[in-house]
Amino acid sequence: MAATDKQLSDEQSRQVASTVREELARRRISRQHLAELARISVSTLEKALGGRRPFTLATTVRLEEALGVSLRTEAVPSAAPANGDIAPDSLGAYSRRAVHWLEGSYLTLRPSFGEKGAVYAYRTEIAWDAAAPSLVFREGERLDAAFTQFGEVAVPNQSGHIYLVTNRNGQYRLITISRPTIGGEMYGILTTLLAGRGSLLTPIAAPVAFVPMAAVAEPSFGRIQPGERHHALYRQHLQRAIDEPFAVFVPT
Repeated sequence: MAATDKQLSDEQSRQVASTVREELARRRISRQHLAELARISVSTLEKALGGRRPFTLATTVRLEEALGVSLRTEAVPSAAPANGDIAPDSLGAYSRRAVHWLEGSYLTLRPSFGEKGAVYAYRTEIAWDAAAPSLVFREGERLDAAFTQFGEVAVPNQSGHIYLVTNRNGQYRLITISRPTIGGEMYGILTTLLAGRGSLLTPIAAPVAFVPMAAVAEPSFGRIQPGERHHALYRQHLQRAIDEPFAVFVPT
């Protein structure tokens, strides 16, 4: 059996099924539509959600990509980490116990690249992936769903910063953020490519803020214009990233 065909345990399958059903209800989309987004058959999805067959790792990964959320979570181990609970050297060689405080759901804020003064808001989930093994992140609630990002999380001791790295066929996007403040917020800088006309891509950098989802009542997602609900709060977080400073933009 290939690694991607590996079946999840009964408990893991029940957990995935529960989360998928919640997402279907919250987003008000049909199972048929989700199956099309995930590139799986609706029959496979129906049987897995109904408990008639376990989820496979491949199906779960496709559903995660379609929904933009992490469907696989595990309890934090209380004993010393096993070999599978240590991230590779390239990500900082951290144990799960050492970084479990990073796991969670974050409101993610950056300036809008298309409209001056507007703030772009979406959700980022950070969770431990035992198959990696490492922390991974996945974005959701993006207005431009086609550009949803997911990747690995590096937490090296030397720099004191956290890196969210996307690598798609050698094309990188990098978010460098601080360790959490006392309120759990993390601030830093995002470097990515701005999509222009046709195939034109231009390097761009901007301040970014990660705010624990629980810290904002009924958060707004998408492009938030001046005067709209939450705009002032969101701008305040972005300005803090520059003023304190968590990120420095050198003038030319």
